[in-house]
Amino acid sequence: MTAIGIGADDAALELKGVLIEHLKEKGYEVQDYGIKEGADYPDVAVEVAEAVARGEHERAILCCGTGLGMSITANKVPGVRAAQCHDVYSAERARKSNNAQVLTMGQRVIGPEAAKTVLDAWLESEFAGGSSAKKVEKMEAIDRRYHGAASSS
Repeated sequence: MTAIGIGADDAALELKGVLIEHLKEKGYEVQDYGIKEGADYPDVAVEVAEAVARGEHERAILCCGTGLGMSITANKVPGVRAAQCHDVYSAERARKSNNAQVLTMGQRVIGPEAAKTVLDAWLESEFAGGSSAKKVEKMEAIDRRYHGAASSS
């Protein structure tokens, strides 16, 4: 597996640090996109999401104050499916039903221990296909229709 990409804005640097440490303890290779001075969450989100779309990462994590802005921005990149998750069930469904390659979380919304639990659920879940495959194919078709994007399942 390729390294997991991770990025955050200045509202979530602590959460990003907790998640990086957690990932490394579990044996994952992590590529930290850091934060550039003056960068807003859209700057970070698009850089990481584009890396996912290019196939540099199978999965990535984005953190900001709420996780909302990162999710909205990452989803603007064709071929990327980002899901904001602050509970285990949503994290599992993001992967199993929607094949989300990007997980977003908010430091102001979730505590560090809960964030690690949500991250673990997302990492341990795989796309189930089945009836969900048709729905993911439809999402990819929407990307192609509006952006000419290639599939990045």
